[in-house]
Amino acid sequence: MQSKLTKEEKSWILYDVGNSAFTLLVSTIMPIYFNRLAEDAGLSDVDYLAYWGYAASVATLIVALMGPICGTLADTKGYKKPIFIISLVIGAIGCISLGFAKNWLLFLIIYIIAKVGYSGSLIFYDSMLPDVTANERMDHVSSQGYAWGYIGSCIPFIISLAVVLGSDVIGISTETAMAIAFGITAVWWFAMTLPLLKSYKQKYYVERKPHAIRESFARLGTTLKNVRREKKAFMFLLAFFFYIDGVYTIIDMATAYGSALGFDSTGLLLALLVTQIVAFPFAILFGRMAQKYKAENLITVCIVAYFGIAVFAMFLTSQTQFWILAILVGMFQGGIQALSRSYFTKIIPSNQSGEYFGLMDICGKGAAFMGTAVVGVISQLTGDINKGVGVIAVMFALGIILFKRAAMLPSDRSNDNQTTE
Repeated sequence: MQSKLTKEEKSWILYDVGNSAFTLLVSTIMPIYFNRLAEDAGLSDVDYLAYWGYAASVATLIVALMGPICGTLADTKGYKKPIFIISLVIGAIGCISLGFAKNWLLFLIIYIIAKVGYSGSLIFYDSMLPDVTANERMDHVSSQGYAWGYIGSCIPFIISLAVVLGSDVIGISTETAMAIAFGITAVWWFAMTLPLLKSYKQKYYVERKPHAIRESFARLGTTLKNVRREKKAFMFLLAFFFYIDGVYTIIDMATAYGSALGFDSTGLLLALLVTQIVAFPFAILFGRMAQKYKAENLITVCIVAYFGIAVFAMFLTSQTQFWILAILVGMFQGGIQALSRSYFTKIIPSNQSGEYFGLMDICGKGAAFMGTAVVGVISQLTGDINKGVGVIAVMFALGIILFKRAAMLPSDRSNDNQTTE
């Protein structure tokens, strides 16, 4: 297999480099800044963690409800790119607007809007994978996307971190420094998208019909019926729902969790920067290993590892342990996300990638909604943050069982009805 990336593959990968900057901001600096706004308003640590979790849950629920409809519409010839751009613009403008929110509630509302734009763009981005590469290269290209996304996102993050931590030296307020950080992230995100916007062409699609939106609902209904008959895809989505719950919850709430435990904010940020650095080589490693070993076995290894990470998180008491947690997450984060994306791409029809990834997003975002909400509720009911976080280990256990069942089923993929340019 050719290892050199094509122009189309590189352009697709660059969007991972761009949007990952927002992901890193959301999982590091942003929760710490929200913690400050919450403290100024008199919120307790438990309530702060809960409200942050609820906001993440609302955003993911909105995308889960909209995703399949937009994804199905995007499969129509000429629609995928414009809808992708709309999602991108909403996310980038929302990111910039966060810098002007001084009230904790307003901040959360704008965060939800930005997160919806960001998450929506990923549905269309992921569904572009069959258009930019061949079937046998999907594991490799998907892993490269996550890998370069992890390391590339460190550039705007380090600049933003320098501005925020050095605000006193520069002579600006923390609020102004945060506004600059949000602006840097949004500009980086948009700039890294330009090559994809220039080079992308939708190769797999369904023909445009007079009533595209109505037809999209009809196709979505058909897909929902079909996916239950396609046992491998259905069982995978069920497994994905459970195991990705823990992955997304850890990404969304890692810094909020550490802050609620009273850990030093600078140490938390540096630890999560290490996560990105560690994730880079390991994402590439998993991509290369997928050429020698079955993706099913590698995904299973990642789920089992995350189960252990979730159990470890229950007993977190020191910042040193948080650093260990950050390194362990970095080792498996890229592998489980990249291989899940490419594995699913290979078991679905290419000309229906948008609607199938919309369904996958229901499972992913629906799980993330459940995970962050459960952490918030259990934390508030028990008054123990560790118990709230530990609950997600159950989701990984269920994910392991269901994924092993999915892996044993034969593939139902049929590409006989593909339409290409």
